[in-house]
Amino acid sequence: MGQERIQFFDTTLRDGEQSPGCSMHTAEKLRMARQLETLGVDVLEAGFAVASEGDFDAVQLIATEVRGPQIASLARAKREDIETAARALEDAGRSRIHIFLASSDIHLQYKLKITREQALEQADASVRLACQYVHTVEFSPEDSTRTDPDFLCKIVSVAVEAGATIINLPDTVGYTIPQEYAALFRLLRQRVPGMEKVTLSCHCHNDLGLAVANTLAAIEAGARQVECTINGIGERAGNAALEEIAAAMHVRNDKLPYTHGLVLDQLFPTSQLLSQIISYGPSPNKAIVGSNAFAHEAGIHQHGMLSNPLCYEIITPAAVGVPNNRMVLGKHSGRHALAHRLSELGHPLDSENLEIVYQRFIHLADRKKSVYDQDLLALLSEASAPVPTQKP
Repeated sequence: MGQERIQFFDTTLRDGEQSPGCSMHTAEKLRMARQLETLGVDVLEAGFAVASEGDFDAVQLIATEVRGPQIASLARAKREDIETAARALEDAGRSRIHIFLASSDIHLQYKLKITREQALEQADASVRLACQYVHTVEFSPEDSTRTDPDFLCKIVSVAVEAGATIINLPDTVGYTIPQEYAALFRLLRQRVPGMEKVTLSCHCHNDLGLAVANTLAAIEAGARQVECTINGIGERAGNAALEEIAAAMHVRNDKLPYTHGLVLDQLFPTSQLLSQIISYGPSPNKAIVGSNAFAHEAGIHQHGMLSNPLCYEIITPAAVGVPNNRMVLGKHSGRHALAHRLSELGHPLDSENLEIVYQRFIHLADRKKSVYDQDLLALLSEASAPVPTQKP
């Protein structure tokens, strides 16, 4: 029996773009969409068509120009939203309307000011309407993880009966923990009729730093679509990071034995493009795509890396499109890393001269955060001078 396939639903251009400082104009969205197509995402959520004229134009342009992934537009459970999304998606090769409707009591009472019964009626009517226009309808009970489980099963049942073939359970406020989230998917599979014909999806926010962990838990509990963003951008603390999910599936295929359609060595180029467009990148210690993700400064780590990269790297930089690992020379570096870099610069040293340069190097490194190639060359030219006395 072949491995099951995980669908990657990218919402960088919709949920990601909603985060402060991440807005993009239409041409930038199209540029990013084309790179996401190259990356191999299955579904590309191009925007929220009814939100603004700019969002409508971006969804329409991407639907016309991008042919690899299925193109989706978000919509509330309202006729105007659905009809606007349908117009924006008219030229898509494959189209999807993604309907969301709050299901938790706190959202129903304070945000929408409707009853549970009214929510069920809206879910039924909106899904039926959307099914008239597009290839696929996805339904998301917003704030699923704070929704009464019995009512969650009820509203999902209504959506499935109305024609939704993708059911997404959003952890809208990043509240859940992995075992609890997994249990929610198992509950739906057990109690909702027709779930064997439906693809379950997960959409996790990172408010507690658990978005990727929750996503992986959902996969193990039956989710076969993951909703995520490049660099994990998104509302508040962000969404589950696409590159982290993909890398986890690659490195731990023994525990996550699934296939997908992503081109892994496009992960870093995609991250870099997004950073260029929105004018800020991921934090240096961000997994997979951060500038320090494959950097090594501690001497014992550098020695291990030079002997065998597997000592301290569980995935090669090349696998995700990073040009190479980065040996950062600083006060924690050892003789092996210094000798290796000097040799790369064309100045191999014997042990006696290496020791002289090394003493000068650590004296400089105590005063500088990082030591660059030009600093090393200057140290070589000064190697015959006395070594400064170190303070105790």
